[in-house]
Amino acid sequence: MSKDSLSNKEQQRREFILNGNLYSVVPYICIPLALYQGFNWLFKVIDNIMASHISSTTVSAVAYLTQVNQIILAIGTGLATGGSIIISRFYGAGNYDKVKRFVNSLFSMCTLISLVIMMMAPFSRQILRFFGTPEVLIDEGLGYFVLGLLDIIIIFFNTIYIAIERSRGNSKRILVINVLSMIIKVILTGLFVYVFNFGINMIAVAGIIANLFITIPGFLILSFNDSPFKFKARYWLFKKEDSLPTVKLGFPVITEKIAFAAGKIAVNSMSAAYGAETVGALGITNNISGIVTMLQNGFQEGCSSIISQNIGANKLDRALKTFRVTLLYNVIIGIVGYTLTMIFLPQLARLFAPEDKAFADMICFIYQYEAAGIIPLGINATAMAFLYGFGYTKLTLCVNFCRVLVFRVPLLWIIVHFTNLGIEAMGIVMCVSNILVSIMSGIIVGVLYYKVKHNKISIDNKQISK
Repeated sequence: MSKDSLSNKEQQRREFILNGNLYSVVPYICIPLALYQGFNWLFKVIDNIMASHISSTTVSAVAYLTQVNQIILAIGTGLATGGSIIISRFYGAGNYDKVKRFVNSLFSMCTLISLVIMMMAPFSRQILRFFGTPEVLIDEGLGYFVLGLLDIIIIFFNTIYIAIERSRGNSKRILVINVLSMIIKVILTGLFVYVFNFGINMIAVAGIIANLFITIPGFLILSFNDSPFKFKARYWLFKKEDSLPTVKLGFPVITEKIAFAAGKIAVNSMSAAYGAETVGALGITNNISGIVTMLQNGFQEGCSSIISQNIGANKLDRALKTFRVTLLYNVIIGIVGYTLTMIFLPQLARLFAPEDKAFADMICFIYQYEAAGIIPLGINATAMAFLYGFGYTKLTLCVNFCRVLVFRVPLLWIIVHFTNLGIEAMGIVMCVSNILVSIMSGIIVGVLYYKVKHNKISIDNKQISK
């Protein structure tokens, strides 16, 4: 397929990513993705704020069940990540027929997985018990979880669509459709909770409706265009040469995210030793730190896409410089974010506990420890972008496995069973694990960066030349 298959606007964007000033390219691509991540964070915050209006048990149920959902969502996220790496490389290399094949292969795999998830609904209570969910939270949130399974299927398709747009550098479109979705989410959740006084299930319904406002435009955009990203029925077949590379790159990401979410569930379960409300407080401190880390993750996603495209175009030096530029931006975000969240921490805590001062104080107490890991996490996010962009997904599995299941869960278990520390233990564990994983990922990427820079390892680019 020739370069003429791209529109003039898309040709200009591709040229800009491959040849423009990286101090302009990185924010151009990454800021909309950072805002997109911020809106995703806002969805979770809104759920918690609205849930807190219902009861403290409800907000704890939302916080806990969200982590269970993340395990299932890991499958779609992993496939989207693997597919995005490959699509970006083909796109950077100008191999548009391969782009079309892998786009459609991703959606066919997503459809198959969605059918499996639908069959999980009748066993929801057993699934929640398997993950150690307290019975009080199961009773409160069972319907929310069942509706969440339907939402997960919708999010699967959204995640892959967004990954496709990200791989072509079209981050502004991602931002626009998510702003629309966010506005709908806010309006519907407010109506359901504050006006009609509905329960936790309608929070999930609001999320489903809002996410459909991404799914439907995404489907129309990919169905009615003449770009390499168009749906083609003849590619909706499972072919080894199309599916296997995506699964190969995506499987470590799936495993990594499942392990990460499972570790968070284990942390939530152990945190219950300090009282049921500690589970909710920990989820809320994660949401507060998410104000900053979601922005850093947006720069991570954009950076990995830029790196992949430049590797596809055989511009290794430019791919390495993309890492350096993004690292600078992410450290700045971490410094500013840490400062602002600490200054406004009392006000942020009261958002989640407007009528419960003790609960708000618990949130502040835990967060003061957790916040120390925000700046190091900017380094970790950029290191992950390097590993994803260069296709080292097995190393991302190793890093994130260690983050929760080596640096976090064992430390918390020791503190719970062998010390007299109170709820500050939760903040200490989060802080220590986040700093240690940042050191680990920084060392790994430092070594790889040196080897790539000095041609001591070769980048496997054979697949995009076929």
